Amino acid sequence: MGGGLHEDDDLVESHEINVTPFIDVMLVLLIIFMVAAPLATVDINVDLPASRGAASTRPDQPVWLTLAPDLTLSLGDVPVAPDALPAALETATGGDRQARIFLRADRSVSYGDVMTVMNRLSDAGWTRIALVGLDQAGADR
Repeated sequence: MGGGLHEDDDLVESHEINVTPFIDVMLVLLIIFMVAAPLATVDINVDLPASRGAASTRPDQPVWLTLAPDLTLSLGDVPVAPDALPAALETATGGDRQARIFLRADRSVSYGDVMTVMNRLSDAGWTRIALVGLDQAGADR
C-alpha cells in the first residue's frame, strides 16, 4: 500500500486521428460540387456552318475576306491593308452593314489572329460574319 501509484486511474492517451468527421465533410463537398458543376457550364450560341451538313445558301455575290498565312488580308481577289478594310467593305457591300462577310483563314493562322480580324470587322459595324471551312468531301480528296 505504500506510495501513490494509481496506474488504474490514469487515462490512456490515444495518438490516432479520428478521420470520420473529415470523410463526412469531404463527402458533403463532393456532393455539392457534383450538383454545382453542371450549373456552371456556359452555353454559347455561335453562328458557324456545320462542316458535314448541307451547305448554307450564299448570296449571288458573296463578300469574301481572306486571311493568308502571312496575315495579309484580301477582299475578293484584291489585297487590302488592315487600315483600309472599313472603306473597302463599305464599297464591296454598298454600305449594307447587315451583309454577311464570309471570312476564310488559312489553317496555319492562329485563332488570335482570326479574332483580331473579326474584332476589326465588328468595330467597323459588320457583325454578320460567317467562318468558311472546307466541305468534308472536299477535304478527303
